[in-house]
Amino acid sequence: MKIGIMDSGIGGLTVLYEARKLLPQEAYYYYADTDHVPYGEKTAEEIRSYADTAVAFLCGLGCDCVVIACNTATAVAAAYLRNKYDIPVIGIEPAVKPAVERGEGKRILVIATPLTAAEKKLHDLILKVDEEGIVDVLALPGLVHFAERGEFDSEAVRKYLKDSLGQDTAEIYGTLVFGCTHFNHFRPVLRSLLGPKINMIDGSEGTARNMKRILEEKGLSSEKSPSIRYYVSGRELTDETKLAFYRDVLKHLSLCRETDV
Repeated sequence: MKIGIMDSGIGGLTVLYEARKLLPQEAYYYYADTDHVPYGEKTAEEIRSYADTAVAFLCGLGCDCVVIACNTATAVAAAYLRNKYDIPVIGIEPAVKPAVERGEGKRILVIATPLTAAEKKLHDLILKVDEEGIVDVLALPGLVHFAERGEFDSEAVRKYLKDSLGQDTAEIYGTLVFGCTHFNHFRPVLRSLLGPKINMIDGSEGTARNMKRILEEKGLSSEKSPSIRYYVSGRELTDETKLAFYRDVLKHLSLCRETDV
């Protein structure tokens, strides 16, 4: 199978990482729309246009499905893209429901981009599952900029998080929900700031499982040709330094998962 994964930048590598664990033999086409990153600070109309361009490009490469590995793009463009394209278009959303189910009544904090945090879709999701009113939302736009520079732990990152989260986050909240795939890269530094007791949850693994289920229902067979090709806003990435950066980010994600508690 040829599987397309799109994001505004490196955030969607979290979904690629999880997808390859479930379906390691497939050909993956990763589309990072770096010309327009960050999506969370754009208008909904702009994001729909960018996502449409990305999905059309991946369809042109012969992809059997496309995963929108961006919470912001899913919120504003997924329904439109599913109506437009014949292949499965799979979105991601903040894992609020499992957080509520596993949270044992403790407060939950969803961290997201400004647009995701303001979108009706997220607030409708929260209203649907949050009967006790224990879910709060916080926009952290600066993390996307740090992530795109590969700056996952530094004095600037720690200061930004301390200033944004405040001093009592670890005492107030039992679960932190990542409402942006970029934020997964900051698991270790968030763990060091918030302590071992806070749960951290994101939608990447669930999205990968959903993708696998949909492809199996479609009866698509494995090509057994494992590969990854990277594209930046429609241009194939061939620069070895930039390719090494993407590979290093995938290794960093693996380390994040292995060291998290």
